[in-house]
Amino acid sequence: ASSLRYEGRSFVRGATRGDGTTGEDVTANFRTVRAIPLRLRRDPPGDQVEVRGEVFMPRGAFAELNEQLERQGKPLYANARNTAAGTVRQKDSAVTASRRLSLWAYQVVGVPGLTSHSESLALLRDLGFPVNPATQQVQGIGQVIGFVEEWAEKRKELDYETDGIVIKVDDAEAQRTLGFVSRAPRWATAYK
Repeated sequence: ASSLRYEGRSFVRGATRGDGTTGEDVTANFRTVRAIPLRLRRDPPGDQVEVRGEVFMPRGAFAELNEQLERQGKPLYANARNTAAGTVRQKDSAVTASRRLSLWAYQVVGVPGLTSHSESLALLRDLGFPVNPATQQVQGIGQVIGFVEEWAEKRKELDYETDGIVIKVDDAEAQRTLGFVSRAPRWATAYK
């Protein structure tokens, strides 16, 4: 998980989620991730904006990294998720740059007037962030179940690892009412 801070259009700080309150400053490494815009496409609402998302390593990039390590006679990495997490914490940003990380943006924080999560995702796209194209707005539990069933097998064909689907309440007022538990919002549930 990542937190990206912008002042005006400029990327100024990147951090990991850490303990939910304090994360590691990985700005130099995030500057090497091509999917993270160093300059927003347009002015954001307000002077500052925080974007939350997930940095990941595509399966293809992970396979290439392990092939390279194997040719060099070095130990292989076990999975792309842990490799991505370790890569963003590298002391040498050149190593991070060489590993072809990517990003899905999933939340914008500190922007007044947004009435829904889908509005937030539209703003992220407009600012120049990659938003997962498999995101779908549905109505009612029947459509939620249908989406989960549709993606049970399809998700295995994606070029990135996923262990499930995140189901989110779209309405911003309902999100505020539901609140948070520890580090996790009650309005976003992982279905695994």
